[in-house]
Amino acid sequence: MSGTAPPGASPLGLRPQASDRTLPPLSKPMARQLHFVEAPGQLAAGRRVYVIGDIHGCLERVSLIHRQIAVDLRQRPAADVTLIHLGDYIDRGPDSAGVLSFLARPPVFPVTRVINLMGNHEEMALQAIAFGDERQAANWIANGGAAALASWGIPRETPIQDWPELLPREHLRFMSRLSLHYRVDEYLFAHAGIRPGTSLEHLSRRDLLWIREPFLSSPELFGAIIVHGHTPFLDPVLRANRIGIDTGAGRGGRLTCAVLEENQVAFFAA
Repeated sequence: MSGTAPPGASPLGLRPQASDRTLPPLSKPMARQLHFVEAPGQLAAGRRVYVIGDIHGCLERVSLIHRQIAVDLRQRPAADVTLIHLGDYIDRGPDSAGVLSFLARPPVFPVTRVINLMGNHEEMALQAIAFGDERQAANWIANGGAAALASWGIPRETPIQDWPELLPREHLRFMSRLSLHYRVDEYLFAHAGIRPGTSLEHLSRRDLLWIREPFLSSPELFGAIIVHGHTPFLDPVLRANRIGIDTGAGRGGRLTCAVLEENQVAFFAA
């Protein structure tokens, strides 16, 4: 997420929004039981997807979410488990560097696959750091990049051309290798969303990383249920065509994880 708070936002920049379906209560970290409701899409039997929203430098929160996933898997094993992070790992929060190091390592619990998607904040950072784009650097700094630089121990007055040598290679490599979207069964996972009227075979990088409207207000059935972050709300948004799980981590809100299995979804937060 980036830019000024949208109209109707709370002081934290988080908007309330009605959902098409009744949301289950957000389970607190380490809760023993998840509360499932009917999901707008379907996963094949035996599959489970854990998908985590915008982290924004909140290492403690994502660590708690991973611990909850480990507990859930011990209590409810599944044959095929996918862990997805929806992007925006850096900026705003206190420990962007710690989050990247944490995500660059395999999780401590058993999963079939881990999918790390790119967010618009990773794109801004890469354009500033890897390509020395002064305009993009100024935009990135204004949208939380100063906190990321501080977490790497880089003073703001450091010349931009020196930044690449001061960042851990592991972090640059991790960000540069992030995927733009991921599809499983009836769901498509992307950081921001997709443009209504666009074929799933011709998705735009710009839209996948940056779109808000007309995606958020569209009633269109996109050919897949879109699970996304990027636009922060007070609570997860559950609609017939999309599930939004950016709940404002890094801006005073919570970090949310959605759990998808067969025709159900549950949410928990840290």
